[in-house]
Amino acid sequence: MTMAESQEWLTDAAGALGVPPLSAEQIEVLLDVVRVVAHGVARPAGPLAAYLAGVAVGRGANPATVPAVLAALVTGDEL
Repeated sequence: MTMAESQEWLTDAAGALGVPPLSAEQIEVLLDVVRVVAHGVARPAGPLAAYLAGVAVGRGANPATVPAVLAALVTGDEL
């Protein structure tokens, strides 16, 4: 699947879920945190971290800080 096809699928998925589509920047940030978690913890933790990020944002967490919080848990960096 190409990136364009992935973007189309994500847009369709967002519509089906009744949420706005992800911006290119949001996709890049989320893929980065999934990569950090998958490589720093375990592969299965990557997509699960993305799910947790979505739940957190859905419950009112700041979408601009959630990825950094998850990455900091892996790297040990302070926020």
